[in-house]
Amino acid sequence: MNNNFSGPPGGDEGQHSPHGPTKTSAYRPTESHEIEYIIHGNDMQFVEIILDPDETVVAETGSMMYMEQGIQMETKMGDGSKKGSGVLGSLMGAAKRKMSGEDMFMTHFSNRGRGKVSAAFAAPYPGQIIPIDLGVCGGQILCQKGGFLCGAKGTSLSLGFTKRIGAGMFGGEGYVLQKISGDGLAFVHSGGTIIEKQVPAGKVLYVDTGSVVGFEASIDFDIQMVKGLSNMMFGGEDLFFSTLKGPGKVWIQSMPFPRLAATLRYAIIGMSGNKQ
Repeated sequence: MNNNFSGPPGGDEGQHSPHGPTKTSAYRPTESHEIEYIIHGNDMQFVEIILDPDETVVAETGSMMYMEQGIQMETKMGDGSKKGSGVLGSLMGAAKRKMSGEDMFMTHFSNRGRGKVSAAFAAPYPGQIIPIDLGVCGGQILCQKGGFLCGAKGTSLSLGFTKRIGAGMFGGEGYVLQKISGDGLAFVHSGGTIIEKQVPAGKVLYVDTGSVVGFEASIDFDIQMVKGLSNMMFGGEDLFFSTLKGPGKVWIQSMPFPRLAATLRYAIIGMSGNKQ
């Protein structure tokens, strides 16, 4: 069963296209390539990118699932968003990506043929993939480290810091957040089901720290300690939670990978103990 996810968050609703590719239409990119896509699957998703001649998609190394004849694959120390940055600029950008939880290298998939061709990219663990129209989201978002999957050429991936020191000192996901910039489509993956919440101006959304997938740059993000001794000792939750003050969009996941890994680890340990 295929569930073709379309209508990028931050873009126009009603862009659902169960029989063909979706192309961003809410904002026409001027710096990024304008790519088409189809998201396949439900809980084990992958995204198929349809490229016109001379169009390029950049992706995390090792994320490619397949590519059709006519696509040229090049692994580079850079995302290709800044022309003429030179070796030093590429090294600095690669170092920032490494600090944000991504690989220092990016793989570029370019259509060198005459017709449309496709390349597909899959997430490294069960969950969903969401398309984010960066042009509609003010040109950048911040997301969890390792969340970026792929994006149109012109998308820049770098280190993004939270605004307050408290987030850096106490965050369950750490103080390292990725900053994804550009004016085209970027694809972010996360665990379980992902929902989008619109936080009104002045309102605060409280989220389990590990459940935050990403948020628009207009969001004021911080980490706070759970109040009350009984809550800290017997509440069964983390000692800290994220506060996200609007206005802006927030994306939340139902199954953070560390939680899934811990559950599987305990189950495997339990099975091993029963066998003994």
